[in-house]
Amino acid sequence: MIRTDELQRLPVGDALPALRGALDDHGVAVLCAPPGTGKTTLVPLVLAGLVGDAPVRRVVVAEPRRIAARAAARRMAWLLGEKVGESVGYTVRGERVVGRHTRVEVVTTGVLLQRLQRDQELAGVDLVVIDECHERHLDADTVAAFLVDVRAALRPELRLVAASATTDAQGWARLLGDAPVVEAEGVSHPVEVVWAPPARPVRPPHGMRVDPALLTHVAATVRRALAERGGDVLCFLPGVGEIARVAGQLGDAPAEVLQVHGRAPAAVQDAVLAGSAGGARRVVLATSVAESSLTVPGVRVVVDSGLAREPRVDHARGLSALATVRAAQAAGRQRAGRAGREAPGAVYRCWAEAEDGRLPRFPSPEIKVADLTAFALQAACWGDPDASGLALLDAPPGGAMAAARGVLTAIGAVDAGTGRVTERGTRLARMGLHPRLARALLDAAPVVGARRAAEVVALLSEEPPRAYGDDLAAAWREARRGGDAYAARWRTEARRLTSSVPAPSARDLARRPTHDPASSPPDA
Repeated sequence: MIRTDELQRLPVGDALPALRGALDDHGVAVLCAPPGTGKTTLVPLVLAGLVGDAPVRRVVVAEPRRIAARAAARRMAWLLGEKVGESVGYTVRGERVVGRHTRVEVVTTGVLLQRLQRDQELAGVDLVVIDECHERHLDADTVAAFLVDVRAALRPELRLVAASATTDAQGWARLLGDAPVVEAEGVSHPVEVVWAPPARPVRPPHGMRVDPALLTHVAATVRRALAERGGDVLCFLPGVGEIARVAGQLGDAPAEVLQVHGRAPAAVQDAVLAGSAGGARRVVLATSVAESSLTVPGVRVVVDSGLAREPRVDHARGLSALATVRAAQAAGRQRAGRAGREAPGAVYRCWAEAEDGRLPRFPSPEIKVADLTAFALQAACWGDPDASGLALLDAPPGGAMAAARGVLTAIGAVDAGTGRVTERGTRLARMGLHPRLARALLDAAPVVGARRAAEVVALLSEEPPRAYGDDLAAAWREARRGGDAYAARWRTEARRLTSSVPAPSARDLARRPTHDPASSPPDA
């Protein structure tokens, strides 16, 4: 049974007539709606004809993160009174919950990129929603550029919505061809700002390192917030390691402590999004995924560490790596707004008010700061090796593109003269990995076996827990016998990668070692 009362409470409903009119007239639209208004959940249901009187359509919703894709699908299914996989399903890397009658499919932008490369027309899809486009993830920018091409050259009837949690929408409107901008009003309550800097200076973040003194101060600020305010506390930290450290320091806090990040088990994610049971207070320690992608009910207080993780190029390895940076002012506003979603609240900012004006206004677009090797390979597969014809908000830096093309040429993914993708490059692109890791899998499989190569590459593609240690062979053994959430994801990814490796030729089999490679560690 459809939960009509819940649907009617979502403020974005007032903007739906204007959105439907914009799509009918132009085929494209930019939707600006604050977090918690129903932008991610009600809008796709209405556009698919599952709620209301709109024509029946098949809608694909692209989310920047796996945790957000799963959560959005579960929430929409709950609003319809169904199970996930019926009218609403989701697909993320290594996991697909979709049925014959699914009309709304939530996917990650990476999955949608792979789908577009295989089927440029997106056969059977009537409308695509690119959610959280304001975050400027590289995959989302690339998906948008490809879809603009698809509408221009192949399927002008394909409808496209760029959905943003901010009002900075004019750039997206121009990109989509002077698309109408539809704004939805949110329900916001006043949020008191409490400046809570550390008593003594702390070292600025460097690489992935965060001064332990700051984390101790954040934990103390959470305790202070629990003592001074009512309701649940949402605390923003840059990454999984920092969440674990602060959780350890809150072991005896008068509240249940929960951790929300991309590696958290699905049961924990569901518990956080379901709200507290029996009125017990909660402290939710979260990464930036809770800024706009997820709505955590019951929050009246936000504690903001002021830090975030953004991709940067590690020139020593030639790969993109995450770096800890000061969160932008826009992120600070998004985080603070979480305290005023349901009632008046407060945000405790763990830095001085004088520092606030010196923070960057917006996060850096990923295309400006990240390694572009994977992007350059996607562009080459699309038929635009230098990306000059793609509709992008920001052009890729020339130096970064040149370095990316150099890597792709070296691994045989593109032709050295024309820059066009090779057959090998197409195979690398379809593996859903960074091209360097895809090349390692493709070249190692004939030598050590597809299973062993896939297991090692899966280990390298997602950083294992700190408890696994820094030794690759030891971490490999730990993952094989591990029963934690990471080990489960690792096994799923290893199976996916194993199945993506082509069957070995007779020449490949002759190169393999005579012992069983799966029985010895990677460095044997």
